[in-house]
Amino acid sequence: MRCGKVSLESRLELEILELLRKANRTLSFSEICSSLGVSESSVASASSSLFQKGLIELSSKVTRHVQLTPEGEYHSKHGLPERRLVKIVLEKGGKIPLDEAREKYPDKPFFTIALGWLRKKNWGLIQSLNGVPHIVVEKEPPEGLDESILSKVSSQGFLEQNALDTEGVRLLINRGLVKIMERAERLVSLTEAGRTVELKIAVTQLTPELIRSGEWRRVELKPYDVKADVEPLYPGRLHPLTEFIKEVREIFTEMGFTEIKGPIIESCFWNFDALFTPQDHPAREMQDTFYLSNLSSIELNDRELVERVKKTHEDGWETGSTGWGGKWSEDAAKKLVLRTHTTCVSVRYLAEHKDPPVKVFSVDRVFRNERISFKSLAEFHQIEGIIMDEGVTLRDLKGVLTQFYKKLGLEKVQFWPSYFPYTEPSMNSVVYVPQAGRWLELCGMGIFRPEVTKPLGIEHPVLAWGGGLERLLMLRLGITDIRILYQNDLGWLRRVKTCL
Repeated sequence: MRCGKVSLESRLELEILELLRKANRTLSFSEICSSLGVSESSVASASSSLFQKGLIELSSKVTRHVQLTPEGEYHSKHGLPERRLVKIVLEKGGKIPLDEAREKYPDKPFFTIALGWLRKKNWGLIQSLNGVPHIVVEKEPPEGLDESILSKVSSQGFLEQNALDTEGVRLLINRGLVKIMERAERLVSLTEAGRTVELKIAVTQLTPELIRSGEWRRVELKPYDVKADVEPLYPGRLHPLTEFIKEVREIFTEMGFTEIKGPIIESCFWNFDALFTPQDHPAREMQDTFYLSNLSSIELNDRELVERVKKTHEDGWETGSTGWGGKWSEDAAKKLVLRTHTTCVSVRYLAEHKDPPVKVFSVDRVFRNERISFKSLAEFHQIEGIIMDEGVTLRDLKGVLTQFYKKLGLEKVQFWPSYFPYTEPSMNSVVYVPQAGRWLELCGMGIFRPEVTKPLGIEHPVLAWGGGLERLLMLRLGITDIRILYQNDLGWLRRVKTCL
């Protein structure tokens, strides 16, 4: 039984209510658009009006979907690398020399990946037969969980993450074959009034026909609602990462620091040796650092500085240290790299500004030869800073970083002892993140060792710190995958809050 009357403002409002009554369940905007053949903006406007009248309830649901990456699309068509390798081995009777398998493999860049996953999944093994390494596969392995999910996502375009096995999705994400996309969906449901009221359309325009017929006496004119929701606008704005870099610069500038810049391509001398990093340190290996092959080295012009650094490494020179021992190689110091940190910028600056006070910082790109994953990239930003003055201590450095973090909204800060090759004492700053419910390490810090400052001609203490910028932004935005910052996902960029 109907009770009461409500004047509707458009034919679409009537159609939406009738569709909801017929379906007798909650409907999404996309379902309503599909059923009525109208645009989402029209449904949004009509739904806003119905909500104001108390006839419907509006809600939203964010769903996470699994979608193939370009590499995932390639492997969904041709098969995972390890599956293709298994077929090659089985075609040769289950055994094939390693070099022959490499030669027969159709996609040479994926051979090492294929071999690694074949062994990791226990699909096959490497055996030495007559002194020759062979790949051995006993039988065709059944379809794996990752292959099944890859096939499902490929056939349907994208699937809700909840509909898939969590472990399988995680495995494919780590392999860079799928990515998670978020999609917000608006939902409409009837209120009790919406189910029972008698519906009546209000007239939006007083026409000559209504006046001549006298029908105007029996209709209601549509009211003009100045508070009605409108279609959202997405004006141009800076990328969240750019906004955050700007904010960090403003904070340090307010604290009396000056920003400095340095070259992206740097010599090993400034990137490592001037910081008293031994020439056999693992960080200097090619698997951790990008070395240039074209114009692979550069001359070191300041011969006096080079000689002081050389002696410091070999026997400690006048620093009171014993150095690292052995023979220091100038050829190794001449090699060019993509800088692995911005500390080399600070050391260069100190070499040219020996008199206190010095308060400088840099926010810039650095490069590490790391595997791309949810927590690491080959290119990222580092926040770096130094203070050089008479009588400054570690307590001063703790105060500076505490103030910096508080300006970013991180109130609880602690400092834990640590070790770094070019500072002593050394510490890590850790902050309490309420959203995560735990303490997180953010920044390395300490006082430059005499082995760093003495060769540069610095006579006063130098406080130094450095850490990743992206990790701070991830804490603020509540994201756990650093790759989101660089994917240019338009939906996420529109939803993310402006950093203020």
